[in-house]
Amino acid sequence: MKLKTLIADDEPLASERLRFLLAGDEDIDLSGQCRNAREVIACLKSKQIDLLFLDIQMPGKSAFDVFTELGPARMPLTVFVTAYQQYAIKAFDVHALDYLTKPIEPARLKFTLDLVKERLLSKAAITTHDAIASVLANLESKNPATVKFPKRLLIPNGSKNSLVAVNDIEWIEAADYYCCLHVGKTTLLLREPIKRLDTILDPQKFVRIHRSVIVNVEQVREILREGRGEGSVLLVNGQRLRMSKPGWQRLLAIGRR
Repeated sequence: MKLKTLIADDEPLASERLRFLLAGDEDIDLSGQCRNAREVIACLKSKQIDLLFLDIQMPGKSAFDVFTELGPARMPLTVFVTAYQQYAIKAFDVHALDYLTKPIEPARLKFTLDLVKERLLSKAAITTHDAIASVLANLESKNPATVKFPKRLLIPNGSKNSLVAVNDIEWIEAADYYCCLHVGKTTLLLREPIKRLDTILDPQKFVRIHRSVIVNVEQVREILREGRGEGSVLLVNGQRLRMSKPGWQRLLAIGRR
């Protein structure tokens, strides 16, 4: 996931140096440069910004005025940039993620960017966990026919996050406390047990055909019985998956509905 990034600094040389340093990180998408707090506020109101490098002393309003006017809830992850150490405590009082002093050193900036990505990754994991917990709560309190099943899953993937459409998932494979989501030629790892995914996904579309396999029924081309016990399914992409007797019965039940 590209981080839409805004630089706010009234010093052209400082702004250009930071832009140059950020250009070396493939996860950064520079979305704009501002020269004062007024421009910052206007930009944050009109664009979705993930990361803000904010100079404290600019003409007119200060960086802290930006927080006051917009409120912490509307602020992106913010890193203060300044030549003055005395503002550090106040910066963290308004929940700035980090505090860089000029001139910015490449190694120190890399540390900050690692911190940013770690924070976003943690947030993504919490978001996915909360979404799953919400669906489980709905299942416990409502008729299953009225439950709204998730259409997308947010998957932490290293320094990036993958937003996956549930319908694009071809099959799911258990891997201890994780699940491998097979989406075309891509395999994504989600830290959720298969038992939990079996509960939150739409049972009309996803069937657990084996204790370690969930399949998207729209991806099934053939159902193969191999004796009285087990069998297999052949997917549209040619992948063959094991199927238990209970799994076969679940697939038949879907076909009768």
